Amino acid sequence: MAKIPGLRWLLVFWVFVLSAVSYLDRVNISVGGRFIAQDFGLDPIRLGNVFSAFILGYALFQAPGGRLADRFGTRWVLTIAGIWWAIFTALTGLVPAGAASAFWLLIAVRFALGLGEAVVYPASNRFVAKWIPRQERGFANGLIFAGVGVGAGVAPPFVSLIIQDHGWRMSFVACAVVGLIAAAVWWFLGRDEPGSHPWITPSESALIRGELPEPAATRPLPWSVIFANPSVRALTLGYATFGYAAWIFFTWFYNYLNAVRGMNLKASGYYAMLPFIAMAIGSPLGGWVGDRLSARYGARFGRRAVGVGGMLLAAVFIATGVQVESAALASVVLAGGGGALYFSLSSFWAVAADLGGRGAGAVSGVMNMGNQIAGVVTASLTPWLAQRFGWSMSFVVAAVLCAIGALAWWWIEPDERLAAGAGPAPSEAIPV
Repeated sequence: MAKIPGLRWLLVFWVFVLSAVSYLDRVNISVGGRFIAQDFGLDPIRLGNVFSAFILGYALFQAPGGRLADRFGTRWVLTIAGIWWAIFTALTGLVPAGAASAFWLLIAVRFALGLGEAVVYPASNRFVAKWIPRQERGFANGLIFAGVGVGAGVAPPFVSLIIQDHGWRMSFVACAVVGLIAAAVWWFLGRDEPGSHPWITPSESALIRGELPEPAATRPLPWSVIFANPSVRALTLGYATFGYAAWIFFTWFYNYLNAVRGMNLKASGYYAMLPFIAMAIGSPLGGWVGDRLSARYGARFGRRAVGVGGMLLAAVFIATGVQVESAALASVVLAGGGGALYFSLSSFWAVAADLGGRGAGAVSGVMNMGNQIAGVVTASLTPWLAQRFGWSMSFVVAAVLCAIGALAWWWIEPDERLAAGAGPAPSEAIPV
């Protein structure tokens, strides 16, 4: 059978595609939110509750989803998850607005969609821990999370176009079809272990095997060890502040441009792409910079520098953007905040993979649970803050939390290894 040099990067690319599709399936509702609110008679607070239902399901299943990936592998878990997303994305467009319990049906469907999507990033980090050598993990995670920017960036114009021609319900069906195709391709391409893939070259297999020695222990990493670790707790706190800011872009930014800044539907769709384009650029760039700094100065400095720098820059851009009078210029400045935020992202996930080792899925799930719980708060608290204190206050709160997230890196030790017991890795520097 033909071998593919650099197979791990082909698989990273398709996990990037799955990442993009998962965000297409969650951001589409923010684009269609105005029409959904009209059909279902929802005020902004109740629409925020619908947004929160997804994020709540997503948050609650992060840690169990990571454990499933550790137990059953990423091939099965991501394939089933992709089919699940497609089903419940389509069902979102099929909820009848006139039914007596329509609002609660919508809540239930979005909650179920969140449960299915919860496994994507814990599982992808499990894949990274199994397939990617340490010195490449920042860049690999950066590429995977660039899918967030691409999926969320494509969603506004793609969904707006379908809504204009076919209505908001058909936009969800279209997104579901994309999800089914992505899941089918992953089943064909993906494997849980490098050694089990028929297309891997001997040299690449040896490289991965040499960089990622298999631990003797086969039992799951105990939850007590994960939750008791100070670095895991600090990662979770920092990523929660990250999530609060990120979810403003995913749930309310399109509506902010349209309803608050006065942009029309078409202009809102295009300007709403800017933060996500910036995220798609910032994510792999931050991963590359983190890998280079870690190789030269050690992971403790490299991962922290990128994490702290990105979060502080995000705080500055977000706080400044809402003060800008021009709607177009404000969109550009706020997009800088999204890009800076995602510049820091790969450091969180690279450290989670390194910390967790054989339990990378579970550690990543715990960390991402903090992110998503913050997202639940964002979806509902943002319109409340806007009504009480104005939209500027909603973004300023996010900026302050980004600064707190930068501070959390003081308690994160990137060289620690839970799977091998407490304490630092044998060498601080990542070999190149």
